[in-house]
Amino acid sequence: MPHRALARAVTALVALLATVLGVVLVPGTAQAATVNYVALGDSYSSGVGAGPYDLSTCLRSEKSYAPLWAAANAVTSFRFPACGGAVTADVINSQVNSLSTSTTLVTVTIGGNDAGFADVITSCRFGSTTSCVNAVNESKSFATSTLPGRLDATYAAIRNRAPNARLVVLGYPRLFETNYCGLLAMSTYKRTLLNEAADLLATVIADRARAAGATFADARPFFAGHGVCAADPWIRDVSGVIEAYHPNAAGYRYGYLPALNAVLG
Repeated sequence: MPHRALARAVTALVALLATVLGVVLVPGTAQAATVNYVALGDSYSSGVGAGPYDLSTCLRSEKSYAPLWAAANAVTSFRFPACGGAVTADVINSQVNSLSTSTTLVTVTIGGNDAGFADVITSCRFGSTTSCVNAVNESKSFATSTLPGRLDATYAAIRNRAPNARLVVLGYPRLFETNYCGLLAMSTYKRTLLNEAADLLATVIADRARAAGATFADARPFFAGHGVCAADPWIRDVSGVIEAYHPNAAGYRYGYLPALNAVLG
């Protein structure tokens, strides 16, 4: 075959392949992947503790890990229906409405409120040791018996609305360091009980996330050494009623965001 004819044939073949694959071949450039990101979940997703908040009742903060990740990765679209106080039923009944077949990434932190997070913390912070033990044991029993089914239903609802998305489930950090930190602090025993409950919750969430084919992002290693009673805490104590025992801005940026980056690469 003459050289010119051969060149024309090769050019035509390349053009055909480009058309079939749906790509445009531009020397020196690479197509950016489309990332349509939706962040679901409770107060640990919405950014309670970081402030300032939007005008909704959900206490969404641009300093939470989700908007920080979206800004750093120049996503194609970003939706943020996560809401402080949410339980699994809220994700299923309202938040998944933000998903679609074009969604490519979903993150969610959920389950803590179902397991009675606020009541357990209140019992341990202001009640007796006995009331703390009882509250923790009740929460742990719920986490192993009832919560798995709720998580399964939640992840299934997300999959149903966003079948093409990667689902990343983020866990909760341990809230406390167990060193001495003053006469007014929660006792070391209570703090240890609460950290053990956090470990159990992480185990349950990780198990159900993997069963759903999702990726689990464990926040605990990234918050280690920065709980309440640390020299540099990333978790708020009782400095604010609503914000108590939630990450502060540093916790979302240096704890949760790296945890998410670690699994997304």
